[in-house]
Amino acid sequence: HVQLVESGGGLVQSGGSLRLSCVASGFAISEHGMSWVRRPPGKHLEYVATINIDGRSHYRESVEGRFTISRDNAKNTVYLQLNNLRSEDTATYHCAGLCFGPGTQVTVS
Repeated sequence: HVQLVESGGGLVQSGGSLRLSCVASGFAISEHGMSWVRRPPGKHLEYVATINIDGRSHYRESVEGRFTISRDNAKNTVYLQLNNLRSEDTATYHCAGLCFGPGTQVTVS
């Protein structure tokens, strides 16, 4: 069955960095656009970034220039590099493709 599992979240100070990973199983990410979304505490789900099959990427305006989405098709893994983190980036981050992952928590103090 298709599955996405995120990792890499944690507690970081403002201005710090984290690298999130999303390992896919049951399907090949090389055949699909992949995205990251997030749910800040008490708020609705927000779009963060997408990487297309051809490698082109798109970002939410507030993370443009700070976050980078990438993919390693050989490892069937999608990454999200988070730099210069702000308190408003605090959220549960989910990977999305053919399904939705359980998420990894990012807390910026």
